[in-house]
Amino acid sequence: MTIARTAATAAGSGGLHPDVLAFSTSFHLDRALFKEDLLGSLAHLSMLTKVGLMPAADAKALHQGLVGLWSEDVDTLPQDEEDIHMAVEAELAKRVGEPAGRLHTARSRNDQVALDVHLHVREQCANILDALASFIDELATRAEAERETFFPSYTHRQRAIPISAAYWLAAYGMMFARDAELFTFALNQVDQLPLGVGAIAGSSLPIDREHVRARLGFSRITQNGLDTVGNRDFAMDYTYAVTRLMLHGSRLAADVIDFATAEFGFLTLDGSIACGSSMMPQKKNPDVFELIRGKSTRALGNHVSMLTMVKGLPGGYLRDLQEDRAPLLETGPLARSVLAMLRLSLPKVTFDVEACREALLGDYTQATDLAEALVKKGLAFRKAYQAVGALVTFAKNQGLPLAQVTLEQAQQVNAAFDAKVLECLDPLTSVARKVSAGSTGPQAVAVQIAALREAARTARATAASVPRLATLFQALKETP
Repeated sequence: MTIARTAATAAGSGGLHPDVLAFSTSFHLDRALFKEDLLGSLAHLSMLTKVGLMPAADAKALHQGLVGLWSEDVDTLPQDEEDIHMAVEAELAKRVGEPAGRLHTARSRNDQVALDVHLHVREQCANILDALASFIDELATRAEAERETFFPSYTHRQRAIPISAAYWLAAYGMMFARDAELFTFALNQVDQLPLGVGAIAGSSLPIDREHVRARLGFSRITQNGLDTVGNRDFAMDYTYAVTRLMLHGSRLAADVIDFATAEFGFLTLDGSIACGSSMMPQKKNPDVFELIRGKSTRALGNHVSMLTMVKGLPGGYLRDLQEDRAPLLETGPLARSVLAMLRLSLPKVTFDVEACREALLGDYTQATDLAEALVKKGLAFRKAYQAVGALVTFAKNQGLPLAQVTLEQAQQVNAAFDAKVLECLDPLTSVARKVSAGSTGPQAVAVQIAALREAARTARATAASVPRLATLFQALKETP
C-alpha cells in the first residue's frame, strides 16, 4: 500500500494514508493565507534572531527565502502538504536546506494558524471598513441631492406618512454607519498577537512575544495560551459584522426592487444595471439588487457555520477549528463584492419625481398631520385621531383623495376642522412640517446627513490606522 508522507515533517514508516491526507488537508483553502503565513514567519524569524535562538547565517538564508517567496505565486509551493504552513516550510527546505528546520522553533501550527487568521481578519475588516466609509459618504451626498423628492413611507408595506428621499437614504446610511461601528469593534477584538503561545502552554525557550507584536502591528498580546489556540471569537465577530452589513444591503435592495416595479413606480433603473428577459422583450429586471439580496444568505450561512463549529468544543485546539477556513475566506470577498455593486448601482437608480408626487396626492398619508393640527387647537389626540379617521372614511366613500376635501365637507364631518387645520391637506408640505429630532423634517435630515459624514470620516480614519499586509512586509523585508 502507498503511504503518504509530507516533505516538511519527513514522515517515516506508517505515515498518513493518502486518503486520510486528502480528507484532512486544508491546503486547497488556506493557500489564500500565503501572504499572512510569510509575514508571520518573517516576524517570528526576526524574534528568534534577536533572542539568539537563530544563528545569523541561518537567519539570513531564511530571510532571503521568505522574502523571495512573497513575490511568487502560491502554486510555487508543494501541493501535497497538509496546510499552508507545512507547504511553506517544505519549500524553504528545498531552497535553503537545513536552516528551514530551525524556523519552527518555539512555534506550533496551532498558534501559527491563529496568527494567520488574525492577520487575515484584520486586513479584511480594514478593507471593508474603508469601502463602507466611502459608501456612507455617497449615501450622504445622494441624500443632499434628494431633499425635495417626496414619496410615501411604508409601515406593514402600507402607505404611512410622506417623507423625503433624503430621509429614506439617510435611514439606510444609519444602518451602514452602525455596521462601521461593528467592524471597528471586530478590529479591536482581533488586535492581539496569538503567536508565541505554542501548541497550548507556551515555551521554555526565551522568546520575546512583544518583539513579534511590534513587528506585526498588534496593540497587545493574548494572555492565555490554552484560550488563544482555541479562540475563534474574533472571527465570529467578523462574520457577524459582515452578516449584518449584508442584511442591511439586502433590505436596501428589497426597497429598490419594490419601488422599481410598475405597481410602485417610484424608481427607474438605468439600462447599464438592468437585465432583460430571454423571452419577454419588455422586461427591465433588477437582477443586481436581487443578487445582493440573495448573497446575504451566504454571509448568514458562513456566520452560522462559525457558531456551530465552536459549539460543544472543549478547551484548547482541535482539528474541528480547521473548518473555519471556508466560511472565513469567502466572507471578505463576498462583502466587498456586494459593497462594490451597491456603490456602482445605486447612483444609476433615479427617482420618478412625478410618480412619487402622484402617489402622495392621490392618497391619505397626510392624515397624521391633520390629527396633530387638531391637537395644536387643544383637542386630545385620541379625539383628533377619531375625527380625522372619520374624515378619511368620508373621503374614501366619496372617491376623493384627502387633498381634495373641501372645508365645507370637512366641517360636515367634524366642526373642529377649520381653514388653518386644512392647510395640512397638502401632502407635499408634510415633510416641511416635521420638527422633531430624527424626523423627516429638513432640519432633522440635515443633522442626519452631518452624522453620516462624521461616521464616514471616523470609519475611514480607523481603516487607515490598521497596519496592512503589504506595509508590514516592506518593514520586515529590510531586516532579518
